[in-house]
Amino acid sequence: MDRFNLPDGSLHYRLEGDAGKPVLLLSNSLGTDMTMWEPQIEALLGHFRVLRYDTRGHGGSLVTPGPYTMDQLGGDALMLIEGLGIERVHVAGVSLGGMTALWLAANAPAKVGRILPSFTSAHIGMPEIWNQRIATAESQGMQPLLDGVLARWFTPQFHAAAPATLARFRAMLGGQNPAGYAAACAAVRDMDLRARLKDISAPSLVVIGQHDLATPPAMGHAIAAGIADAKTAELPCAHIGNVEARDAYTSLLLDFLAA
Repeated sequence: MDRFNLPDGSLHYRLEGDAGKPVLLLSNSLGTDMTMWEPQIEALLGHFRVLRYDTRGHGGSLVTPGPYTMDQLGGDALMLIEGLGIERVHVAGVSLGGMTALWLAANAPAKVGRILPSFTSAHIGMPEIWNQRIATAESQGMQPLLDGVLARWFTPQFHAAAPATLARFRAMLGGQNPAGYAAACAAVRDMDLRARLKDISAPSLVVIGQHDLATPPAMGHAIAAGIADAKTAELPCAHIGNVEARDAYTSLLLDFLAA
């Protein structure tokens, strides 16, 4: 693992694979870290140089005072790409990471090849819900949030079938810095990329979870409707679909990026 210095701290990142292959940037969801992508890494390294990082406020990356904004989080990713001397990246992101993929495609089109915004939205709103979650994290820490978030992340069937994976993600979510998590929640609360979708020219595949309660299917279809020639794919999973529908998601990703 490596550190990339930003003006106010450093991002925790990992760049692996053959330097001659195209670069794929993977951006993590709210409340996780770069290890959420482990189900895909082995397959991806056969085709790409893979760049992963922990979003500001998450994992081993910097935690700065909030609230964060999408411009700030997207700008972090852009500085990482440019700072590593990478000319162009494909981008796949889940949840908050999908919002980052949209931001990069709209704001740095010369740096972006294809994008897979996954299990995400261009606008969520519902500030009262986010404000309550922020207040809980700031006053009580992560523990009171775990059951509710995990219930949205995975279907009941997956909860029953994959207890070891659920335990890993419970530990990952519970281990986040509450201040960083709350600050990133504010970025999601205030994020509205709907007017920027028309500016995205990158070939786009919007991946949708049929049972996603956090960013329901209508939100994914709204993204695709706003991006010229965007495609959609639906998977039988909830919010962290790269894990719950790991093989199907990996196949979608590889097929779309090879097209």
